[in-house]
Amino acid sequence: MTYQRLGTGQLLLIGAAGLVAVAGIANTSAVGLDRPEIAVGFGALIAVGELARLTMPGNREVAPIGAAAALGYTLLLDLSQAPLRHSALQVVAVIAVGMIAGALPHLAVGRPPRLDAMARRLLTGALLAFAFRPLADPLYRLTQGESGTWWPALGLMVALISLSVLIDVLVAAMLRAEQMRTAFRVAVRDEINVALPLGAAVASSGVLLALATHSMDLVALLVFAAPLLVTQVAFRKYAGIRATYLQTVRALSRVTEVGGYVEPGHSRRVSRLAVAVGRELGMAEPELLELEYAALMHDIGQLSLRDPIPGGATVLTDPEQARSIAELGAEVIRQTGVLDRVADLVSRQCDPVSEDPPLSSRIIKVANAYDDLLGGSTDRDRAGAALERLRLAAGTAYDAEAVEALARVANRTVHRR
Repeated sequence: MTYQRLGTGQLLLIGAAGLVAVAGIANTSAVGLDRPEIAVGFGALIAVGELARLTMPGNREVAPIGAAAALGYTLLLDLSQAPLRHSALQVVAVIAVGMIAGALPHLAVGRPPRLDAMARRLLTGALLAFAFRPLADPLYRLTQGESGTWWPALGLMVALISLSVLIDVLVAAMLRAEQMRTAFRVAVRDEINVALPLGAAVASSGVLLALATHSMDLVALLVFAAPLLVTQVAFRKYAGIRATYLQTVRALSRVTEVGGYVEPGHSRRVSRLAVAVGRELGMAEPELLELEYAALMHDIGQLSLRDPIPGGATVLTDPEQARSIAELGAEVIRQTGVLDRVADLVSRQCDPVSEDPPLSSRIIKVANAYDDLLGGSTDRDRAGAALERLRLAAGTAYDAEAVEALARVANRTVHRR
């Protein structure tokens, strides 16, 4: 069982969610459940969703089925045309108990949930509940009036859901900016690109679930749970393929180390450093993934050498040989048939700055040179000397912006030691 150190923002989020959950459960225990059969049905679906949670790219833990069920329970106006008047605190209690029930099997087998992700899901549901539930009874009466229209209720649902999704994106971006040490605007952009499509699908399912209970009773839970489960299985397969892909690239990158062409751990260190520099420069997540792949395999062209370079340090070779190694490595990568963009980044990593190579290629060149000079050493004087050498060649051999970003990353690393 592994535990991750939590940042200040994560701890505050978890603490707030814990207080809200305790308040909801305590209040519901005191006053009793309103329509307990409905609460149990939706709570069970939330638990199933939490049990089937998955990790998306970027290490984002999501539970689409549970989130859709929580949303549906929050937005319920009636069941078989009988009005429902459960409170916002009861909604919070049902969501919290459902989440806990779904997390227990994972805990039993040593897979603890991401507490910050659970806290975000709970607080997003609670915010929506406190905003919508006081309006549920007036909205129901409006649907039963002379006009009998659902459009005002539907419009309010969409507006409040949109607001809650926006708040969730901003909170997730703040946490990610703190955790990954990236700019907040970059984190917001990544959350919108990655999390918003899934959020839109969950929101649509939750609204449809709430509306379907108007005429379908609790059968709506079963009708809507099936397609949601199928969709979640597809998401899980996609996430699994992405994880396997990265593991395969990492295994390939070690061929040069096993063959004695580069120092042990060189490719992994260059990859971590390059990604950190990319974040420092505001690169988006898809670009960071390509950068990680390219950095892991940047030295694979050395396999073509008859006599290995001492220590594998291409920074010590002449520029033409380094460029030849990069081009040969790119040809190897192109043989995969699916990494052409990565091959281009590897091919251009030794291009002069005057030829304007891609930013990722410039970052790889700087990160590789730094690790060639420093290796696995943690000596501050040696690190300072390596940075000074890169700075002297900045603007000619190395990109000046990438060098300064690397200096900031290295400075933070030194202070953490």
